[in-house]
This record gives sequence, structure tokens and C-alpha cells, in this order.
Amino acid sequence: MAKLVLKFKEAVIKEIEFDKDQVTIGRKPENDVAIDNLAVSGFHAKIFRENDAYVLEDMGSLNGSYVNGERVTRKNLRHGDIVLIGKHSIEFVAPELKAAEPEPQPQPQRIKAMDETVVLDPHVQQQLLNRPQETYRPHVAERSDTLGGFVVIEGSSEKREYELRDRVTTIGKDSSAGIRLSGFFTPKVVALVNRRKEGYFISPAAKNKLPKVNGAEISERHDLQDGDIVEVPGLKMQFYLIKG
Repeated sequence: MAKLVLKFKEAVIKEIEFDKDQVTIGRKPENDVAIDNLAVSGFHAKIFRENDAYVLEDMGSLNGSYVNGERVTRKNLRHGDIVLIGKHSIEFVAPELKAAEPEPQPQPQRIKAMDETVVLDPHVQQQLLNRPQETYRPHVAERSDTLGGFVVIEGSSEKREYELRDRVTTIGKDSSAGIRLSGFFTPKVVALVNRRKEGYFISPAAKNKLPKVNGAEISERHDLQDGDIVEVPGLKMQFYLIKG
């Protein structure tokens, strides 16, 4: 029986046996595979049986569905295919389908789809550029622009969500800070978030209060990836990328 292995940054979250004709994937809890992340649409994609094949179909999601790095609207899945939904990956496991499609045949389709993505979806181009496996496409940075932000997941703040539209956004206690922090010992400026054509990066601004990204303190500039967790005094936020 085929199954889906849901992962986040290589950590297995759960395995789902494909014991029905259709499995839905999305942020809303009524999905068969519910992914609680703002980069995932409410009803993002579905995988269903069609004759002797398993088919992935995107359901008009904002950030798209990818199979082995290729953005797709509909695609037959093979054993070992990796489906990317937001920052989560789903490995499709079906050993009986391993030889169903010869390896050389999909290559022309993948090249065509990546060319189309460059023209039709600049935001997703940038997301792909930021992933290590897509570094062979440096031209994407020259053609894309991004808009991102933070969603507060822990702590007290003036807003639940901050869009980072300025070229530089300050984080700190100062009254002019774009993201204001509280706390007696909090520096006026803890960190700076820079927006550039190809993405965002965060830099520390106070030696005694270093920000953390994904649990690790940073002492120098750090490029932000969609889904990164940023911690500053009294606040934990998740970074996301959206269409500008």
C-alpha cells in the first residue's frame, strides 16, 4: 500500500497510509494531511488514485505545489517523489510504482515547467532560489522581488503580524522601531531586517542581546528563509514570504 511521509526539515512528523481514493493536504484541520503553517493554503493540494496511478493536483494554492523542485498543477507520482508544500515535504512511498515511468522521460517536462515558473511566478522563483537544491538557477534573483513578514507565535507585541515593506526594519525598544519590544533591559535596537531584491536578511545590532534564528544565536548577517523562527527578547516570530 502506498503511503505519505510528512517531514519538516528532514524530521519525520507522521506517516499516512493511502487507504482511501483521495487524500487532501492543507492548513485547515479538516484536511487528511493538515499542515499548520501560513505558507500553506487552507486547501492546498490533493493526491488521488486514477486508474493504476497516483496523481497530485494543486487546488489553486497561493504558493504552489512542487514535485522534485518542479512547480506543478497536476502530476503523476512515482515512488520516492518529494512533494513540497510550503516548507514541509511529503515523500511518496509506493515501491510497486518504481518502474512505472522510465527515468529519462520526465526531464523535458521539468525543464519546461521551470522556465514557465520564471515567467509566471516571481515570488516562488525566489523561494526556489533560497533552497540549497536550487542554487543552479542564479538568474532568478535578477528577475524577482519579494515581500515578507513576521507572524508572532509567542510573546506580547503591538501586532500579531508585521509586513516588512521597508528597506530596513528595526527590532527593539526604541519608539521608532518597526517591531517594538518591551522589557527593562531590552536594547533600543536588537536587530535589523534588510529587504533586498532577492530576499531578506537579519543582522544583530546589540552585542549583549543576540537574536536567534531556529534556536541558534547569530552574531552576523543571516539570510532569512521562509518558515524561519526568529527570537528576540520577549518575542518569538515566524518569518514568511508572500506575493508582493
